[in-house]
Amino acid sequence: MAPKNKHSAFGDFPSDFIPKKVETFELDSIDTHQVSLNSKIGLDNKALSQLPRSNTVKKVPRPPISGAQAPRKITASSFRLHYDRGDLPIIIEHQNGYKILWNEEDFNNFDYQLYLPIFVDGIRETTDPYRFLAIQGTFDLLSKIGDKILKVISQLIVPLKKALNTRDPEVILVTLKIIQRIATCSELAGIRLVPYYRQLLPILNVFITINKNLGDKIDYSQRKKKNMGDLIQETLEILEQNGGDEAFLNIKYMIPTYESCIYEIRA
Repeated sequence: MAPKNKHSAFGDFPSDFIPKKVETFELDSIDTHQVSLNSKIGLDNKALSQLPRSNTVKKVPRPPISGAQAPRKITASSFRLHYDRGDLPIIIEHQNGYKILWNEEDFNNFDYQLYLPIFVDGIRETTDPYRFLAIQGTFDLLSKIGDKILKVISQLIVPLKKALNTRDPEVILVTLKIIQRIATCSELAGIRLVPYYRQLLPILNVFITINKNLGDKIDYSQRKKKNMGDLIQETLEILEQNGGDEAFLNIKYMIPTYESCIYEIRA
């Protein structure tokens, strides 16, 4: 076997035939003004290599993250206070989880103006049993309220706005589903919501572009409606369909990227 030498398999080169090392300069570390000045003075590469090098390239720090989509601190709701004190007219069945038992006869004389805002205020809770009871109770009451929702809509805006401003994705998804249910409870409910678009819709501009790009794959969780962008688009379409003639203009004013699902707008 041939010996393993540094220069070749036949041995090292004589010292007289070894090529001299050529100094190379990186472009980042060369001061162009100094090179042009040295060329005029007549300095060679050896003299240049002995000169101090200046770092002309400075690393620019990246701009800080705005944190527009970061979740905010969630404060305790009034639902937690009333539930701990036992003020809510509900019976909880602790079998196979939690289940709310309602007395069907009480819905005829139920005080929706008092209790529905309390349940809606609890949808921003993230701990059980407060979260489950508030969400389930809200949907149960909205399924029975009918035209009585018209008297309560003004009291629901502040709790809904607080839930949206938490910027928690799970809370926002539940809040959007509740807004859809409110808009479809009565024929006039969607129209009564139009003046409150300025309180409810601005935060949706931050999350309307959040969507899943799956390519040619299938999203098998579509029935759960956990896609933020699609759910916001669906909510805006429901508000437009049930909000009357002025709904689209008010939605377009708050969310400029929204396109009507009813009117055909030509450029």
